[in-house]
Amino acid sequence: MHTDPVAALDIGGTKIAAALVDGEGTILARAQRPTPAREHGDTVMRAVEEALAELTASPLWGRVQAVGIGSAGPVDASAGTVSPVNVPGWRDYPLVDRVREVTGDLPVELIGDGVAITAAEHWQGAARGHDNALCMVVSTGVGGGLVLGGRLHPGPTGNAGHIGHISVELDGDPCPCGARGCVERIASGPHIARRAVENGWQPGPDGDASAAAVAAAARAGDPVAVASFERAAQALAAGIAATATLVEIDIAVIGGGVGKAGEVLFTPLRRALRDYATLSFVQRLTVTPAQMGTDAGLVGAAAAALTRRAGEPAGPARAGV
Repeated sequence: MHTDPVAALDIGGTKIAAALVDGEGTILARAQRPTPAREHGDTVMRAVEEALAELTASPLWGRVQAVGIGSAGPVDASAGTVSPVNVPGWRDYPLVDRVREVTGDLPVELIGDGVAITAAEHWQGAARGHDNALCMVVSTGVGGGLVLGGRLHPGPTGNAGHIGHISVELDGDPCPCGARGCVERIASGPHIARRAVENGWQPGPDGDASAAAVAAAARAGDPVAVASFERAAQALAAGIAATATLVEIDIAVIGGGVGKAGEVLFTPLRRALRDYATLSFVQRLTVTPAQMGTDAGLVGAAAAALTRRAGEPAGPARAGV
C-alpha cells in the first residue's frame, strides 16, 4: 500500500473515531467524539469536524493524501451520502462533500461500516489469506461485508454483504428496515437481552440487562440465557448459510460485542450451521471470531483510502495491497 498516512473515520451511532493510519495499518494518531445521534444533522457533522481538527493539528497531517470513511448505513458511495438508521438527522447527508471541505479537498473514499471491518479483517485479521469470506459485526445491530475472489466487494453503493437484513423468519417480528424476521431483529445484542427478559431471565443486583449480562448468565448455566443465545446463533447460522450458498464463501468472521460472548455463541452457532449449510460446497465453511477489535473500522476505512491512493479502482477493490 501507499506509504504516506491517510486519515480514517469510523462513524457509528455511539462514537465518531478518527485516526491517521500508515501503510502497515498502524494507527499514528487518534481522536474521538461521542455521536450526538439524536441531534440535528449539522450538529453530528460538527462532532466529525472536531475529531478531524485534532488530526490536522498533528505534524503528520501535511503528508496525508486521502481520507477513508466507514459509516453506519445505509451509505451511497456513488453519491457520497449517508443515511444511518441510528442517526436520524442524516438522511442522504452529503458526508463526502462535507469532509472534503474540512480536509482541503482531499480525495475521500466512503464505505459502509461492515465493509470497513471486512477490509480490516481481510488485510490483517481472521480472514487474511482467504479469497472468499463474510465478515460480520454483531452488536447493537448486525452488519457485514464480503470478500470475493480475493477482492473486497463493497457493491455499487458500498453496502454489499449487509447480512443483518436477510430475512430468516418469514412471519417474524417487523424490523425497522421494513422487512420481517431479519437476522438483526433476532441476533443483535438488544434483542438477545429482550428475549431473555421476556422469557423470565432476571438481571442481577446491579440491574445490568445487557446482552453481555445475559452471556455471563448463560456461561453460568442459566437455561433462559442459554436459550436466548441459541436462538441468536440459529438466526446467524441461517443467514451465514444462505450467504455461503449464494456466493461460496469459505469463512465467516464474527466480531462486535455479541461476538465477544465466546463459546456461549460459537458452540450453538457451529452446531446450527450443520443444519443449514448442507450442500457439499458449503460444508467446510469455517466460523471464527474476529481479531481486529475496536480499531477494525478505522483500519478498514484506511484500507479503502490506501488502495485508492495505490491506483486501484474506486472503492477498496483489494483489502491487502
